[in-house]
Amino acid sequence: MTMTAHKAETATQGGAPELIKAVPVRHPGRWAAAAVILLLAALGIQSLATNPQFHWDTVALYILDVNVVRGVGWTLLLTALSMILAIVLAVLLAVMRQSDNPVLRWSSWTWVWFFRGTPVYTQLLFWGLVTVLYPTMSLGIPFGPALVTWVLEDPTRGFIPAVLGLGLNESAYLAEIFRAGLKSVDKGQAEAAEALGMGKGKIMWRIVLPQAMRVIVPPTGNETIGMLKTTSLVLAVPFTLDLTFVTNSLANRTYLPIPLLIVAATWYLVITSILMVGQHFIEKHYGRGIDSAAPVAVNPAAAKAAAAGLGTGGDSIPGGPTVAGKDIEESGR
Repeated sequence: MTMTAHKAETATQGGAPELIKAVPVRHPGRWAAAAVILLLAALGIQSLATNPQFHWDTVALYILDVNVVRGVGWTLLLTALSMILAIVLAVLLAVMRQSDNPVLRWSSWTWVWFFRGTPVYTQLLFWGLVTVLYPTMSLGIPFGPALVTWVLEDPTRGFIPAVLGLGLNESAYLAEIFRAGLKSVDKGQAEAAEALGMGKGKIMWRIVLPQAMRVIVPPTGNETIGMLKTTSLVLAVPFTLDLTFVTNSLANRTYLPIPLLIVAATWYLVITSILMVGQHFIEKHYGRGIDSAAPVAVNPAAAKAAAAGLGTGGDSIPGGPTVAGKDIEESGR
């Protein structure tokens, strides 16, 4: 008599089924990898704590320096304004890309092609020199008289050109992200809303965009974090009040570049961590009802009966699929 038949006979006679003696699977490779990682982490911490070249006293001295904190503020302002400009332009470009009008569609494609095809550093240099190329701007009839003329000047010492350079470059990347998000929404949603008499603008704002945000938010959060670090290139404008320029200036003054680099990296890590937390909650908001599912309730008695292959009907083979399914259904009731 086999073991399965013996268990079935014992269960039929009213005896309790034997418990399965499960042996946990061993994972020596995982423990070895964890030990190696912990060892490397301990060595890294020891190096950071004992190497005098890091000059942790200098890091502590400048981490809250007034110039550094002011540089953090300017960096955050640059990031926020550039992303706002980029998001507004990206939504417009994504909608234009889906338009039936070929002029709008090709204009959007040309914008994305140009700003994605040239380096952001080159674009920042251009916006820093735009007053050299165009000392005056005029509005009037093409190849005719000018109706309005004004002199270009930058009283913000490079801040506005920096925002323009960063925002216009980022809009090309966000436009593709937004376009992918809009295309992820089934066309039947817009068709159903249109059948109910809703206008195209209202359909886009109330039906399509809220559903597309689930796809748009994660890469947009990544682009925001990338924008935070791209602000270190605004020296090309030149704009000399951001965090990277300030810490480099202090390093040149103290002849201690490493601790000032640690100061800048620490601030970037803190801001990035805060942005990641905000991104998490925004993703959770727009992913309600999709990213999380309610766990399926399992009746313990039914699961045990199914695992042991028991049945109560008496008209089927013990342990068969029909009997197991019947047991689960009846136990669930």
